[in-house]
Amino acid sequence: MEVQQFHYDNRIVKNFLYATMLWGVVGMLVGLLLAFMFLFPNLTDGISWLSFGRLRPLHTNAVIFAFVGNAIFAGVYYSSQRLLKARMFSDALSKINFWGWQLIIVGAAITLPLGYTSSKEYAELEWPFDIAIAVIWVVFGWNLIGTILKRRQRHLYVAIWFYIATFVTVAVLHIFNSLAVPVSAMKSYSVYAGVQDALVQWWYGHNAVAFFLTTPFLGLMYYFVPKAANRPVYSYRLSIIHFWSLIFIYIWAGPHHLLYTALPEWAQNLGVAFSVMLLMPSWGGMINGLLTLRGAWDKVRTDPVLKFMVVAITGYGMATFEGPMLSLKNVNAIGHFTDWIIAHVHVGALAWNGFLTFGMIYYLVPRLFKTKLYSIGLANLHFWIGTLGIIMYALPLYVAGFTQASMWKQFNPDGTLTYGNFLETVTEIMPMYWMRAIGGTLFLTGMLILIYNVIATVVNGSKVEDELAEAPALQNVSKHRTAGEGWHTWLERKPIKLTIGATIAILIGGIVQIVPTIMVESNIPTISSVQPYTPLELEGRDIYIREGCVGCHSQMIRPFRSEVERYGEYSKAGEYVYDHPFLWGSKRTGPDLHRIGAKYSDNWHLNHMYDPQSTSSGSIMPAYQWLVRNELDKSNTETKMKAMVTLGVPYTDEDIDNAQQAMLEQGTQIENNLYTDPDFAETYEADKAAGGEDFVEMRNREIVALIAYLQRLGTDIKVETAQN
Repeated sequence: MEVQQFHYDNRIVKNFLYATMLWGVVGMLVGLLLAFMFLFPNLTDGISWLSFGRLRPLHTNAVIFAFVGNAIFAGVYYSSQRLLKARMFSDALSKINFWGWQLIIVGAAITLPLGYTSSKEYAELEWPFDIAIAVIWVVFGWNLIGTILKRRQRHLYVAIWFYIATFVTVAVLHIFNSLAVPVSAMKSYSVYAGVQDALVQWWYGHNAVAFFLTTPFLGLMYYFVPKAANRPVYSYRLSIIHFWSLIFIYIWAGPHHLLYTALPEWAQNLGVAFSVMLLMPSWGGMINGLLTLRGAWDKVRTDPVLKFMVVAITGYGMATFEGPMLSLKNVNAIGHFTDWIIAHVHVGALAWNGFLTFGMIYYLVPRLFKTKLYSIGLANLHFWIGTLGIIMYALPLYVAGFTQASMWKQFNPDGTLTYGNFLETVTEIMPMYWMRAIGGTLFLTGMLILIYNVIATVVNGSKVEDELAEAPALQNVSKHRTAGEGWHTWLERKPIKLTIGATIAILIGGIVQIVPTIMVESNIPTISSVQPYTPLELEGRDIYIREGCVGCHSQMIRPFRSEVERYGEYSKAGEYVYDHPFLWGSKRTGPDLHRIGAKYSDNWHLNHMYDPQSTSSGSIMPAYQWLVRNELDKSNTETKMKAMVTLGVPYTDEDIDNAQQAMLEQGTQIENNLYTDPDFAETYEADKAAGGEDFVEMRNREIVALIAYLQRLGTDIKVETAQN
C-alpha cells in the first residue's frame, strides 16, 4: 500500500487562533462597557457612536462572529486536516477565508457604531456585508468539501458530519434571512414584513445559535475531548442518533421566541413541540461528551484543558435544558422580555462557547509551537476566575428576571397594577446589574490571563508552519454497501450523499413553517384602518432603527391582563403589514412602545430624548442629544418610498412626488406643538436669533421625525375600534 507524505497547514490555524483571542478581548470589552452603562447611563454622553443602542449589536456580532467564528475556523481547519489525512484543499481559499472574514469584522466594527444596521438580531450588518459574508462562507465550504473529496481517510468521522451540517445550514439561513431591497450603499429594507419578518428572523436567530454556536462546537467537542482525554468517543451509535435528530429537530424550534405574539397559533405550537423534543438529542450529545471521559477523571483534575471542556459541556447541558423549558408557554410568559433570557444566553455563550474555545486554545498552542504550555498554574487560575465570572454573571440575572416578571404581573386588590411605573422594576434590580458587571470583569480578566500564557508559550516554542505527515493513499471507494456494512457506515464514505441528506433534514422544518406564513394571506388578517407611514414617520422609524432603540424596547403587547393594563390593547398581526423590518424586540430594559402614540405630548418626547432623567426620574436610558441638534437628511426619502412600493406598501405616485411637502407640513405641526412649552420657546428663539444662516429649523431636525414616528405607534388600531 502506497504511503504518501504531505504537510498540514498550521499557519492558517495559528492565524485564526490569534484572531480569536484579539476579537475575544474586543467583544468582551464592549460587553463590559455595556454592562457598566446600565449602572452609569451617561457614561458616554454626547458621543453617538458610543451609545448603548449602537454598541449592543457590535458586542453581539464581535462575540458571535469574530470571537466564536474565528474559533470555529481554527478548530475546523486543524481537526479536518487530521481527520481527513489531507492538507486543506487550497491554501489560497484558506487565506481568502481568513482575510475576508477579518475584513468583514472590521467593517462591522466601523459601520455598526455609525448606525448602519438592519436591526435584525444577530444579522444587523447591511446588505453589502451580507453579500460578503455569503461569499466568504462559500469559500470556507468549498475548501472544506474539497478537502473531504481528496481525503486519505475512507470514513468521515462524526466531527466532519457536524462541520458539513454547519456549512449547509448557515448558508441557507443567512441567504433567506438577509433578502432585502437596497435603498442606498448602506441602507436596505427587509423583503418580509411584520409577522412574516419576525418568523423568518427567529427561524434564523434561533438556528444561528443552533448551527453557528452549537453544531460546529459539537464537532469540535467530538474531536478535542477524545484527543485531550486520550479516550475514544463513548458511543458511536449515540453520535449517529445525536447528529441526525439534532439537525432535523433544531430547525423547527425558532417560533418559541415568538410565543403569545401576533404569530399564528399553529406556528407557535409547532415551535413549542419541537423545542421540547430538542432536549433529547441535546442531552444525548452532552452525555456522549461527558462519558467519553470515563476512566479519565484523574486527568481531568490535573489537566486545565479537560477542566475547561467539562464545564463547557456541562454549560451546554444546562443551556439546552433551559431552552426547551423556556419554550413552554407558561414558563415563557414569565421569562420572555426579562433578564432571565440574558442569563440563559450567556450560560451558553460564556460556558459552552467560551470555555470550549479556551480549552481548545490551551490544547492547540503547545502542539502548534512544539513546546509545553508556559504555565499550568495560570491556566488553572484562568479556569477558576472564569468559572466564578460565569456564576456571578448569570445568577444575579436569573434573580433579576424573576423579579421583573413578578413585579410586572402583580395587581392590587382593587385591580390596579401594584407597580404601575415601569421604572420601579428597573430600580429594584440595579444591585443585580452591579454583580453582572463584576462577573463580566472576572471573565475578561481570565481571557487576559490566557493571552499572557499563550504569548509566553509562543515565545518559548518553535515556528512550524507546515507539519510533515504521512498516510496511505485512499483506494477506490465502493459505490455499494458491502456485506455486513451498516447503512450509516456506508454513508460515512459518501460525503456528497451525506451532505444532501443533511440539507434535506434541515430544509423540511423551514419549508413547513415559513412557506404557509408567507404564501397564505389568511394567516395575517388585514385591518382596514392600518395605513403606511407618512414620509416623516418613515424617516423617524429609520432613526429609531439606527439608534438601536429595539434593543431595549419591545413593540409587542402580549394578551395578558398585566400587559393590556400597563400598555393598552394587545397587538394584532394586521398592524405590522407595512413594517419592513419588524421591530417587536426581545428585551424590555424600558417599557413597551407599541401604544406610545398620543400618550405623551411632543414636548415630553423632546425632553425625554434630550435628558431622560428629566422626565423619568431614575431612568437608565442614555441621552440622545444629537437627535435634537442634527439636521434630518431628506435626500433619500422618495427612494425609500419607491423601495417600499416594490415590497407592496401602497404609496401612490402622488404620495412620493409630494413627500418633501408632506414632511415639511408634518414637521411644522410638531414644531408648533413644541412651542406650547415656554422654556422651549424661549430657548429655541434665542438659538434661532444667534444661529444665522447655519441655523436649522426644528421642523427639519431628526428629533421631529422620531417624534412623528413615536406618536404614530399603535394609533391605527384605535381608529379601527372607533369605527366599530
